Amino acid sequence: MHQRVSQIQKSPTTIYTMAVQFLLLLSRQGKLRLTKWYQTISQKEKTKITRELTTLILSRRAKMCNVLEYKDFKVVYRRYASLFFIVGIDSSDNELLALETIHRFVEQMDKSFGNVCELDIIFGFDKAYHILDELLLDGYVQESSKKEVLRRVAQQDELENMDEFDNILA
Repeated sequence: MHQRVSQIQKSPTTIYTMAVQFLLLLSRQGKLRLTKWYQTISQKEKTKITRELTTLILSRRAKMCNVLEYKDFKVVYRRYASLFFIVGIDSSDNELLALETIHRFVEQMDKSFGNVCELDIIFGFDKAYHILDELLLDGYVQESSKKEVLRRVAQQDELENMDEFDNILA
């Protein structure tokens, strides 16, 4: 018993990371509002996966588990208002980290758009992608600080506004 305790104490601290394979935003009507793939697969396969997951998730009741096993990976989803945020992760990854990543993305969009809704994503898709790109890089969480992500998004908005102003003056 004593030997086991000493082995546990000597083990290095484990840092949990999670590789997101894809992120989809889906409306209750089944319309794809945002999609980001972090693995290289054919367009035909992407379409097939999207169609199958749309059917699967929209047919599930609200009280059912938010984690599905699909092919060789897990699908974690969460509904916010009229949108389903869907993340595909490796089968060995932590589902709670995926839910936290979804929640972090929604929080940052809420702050940026002011209580984000489906129309914000439709008409402000470039900003939604920018927030996502600041949060995730190659499927891994790049920046965990909400303030830092929002600061970078605000800087990008300033640059875009300056660019538009320069075009008006030209």
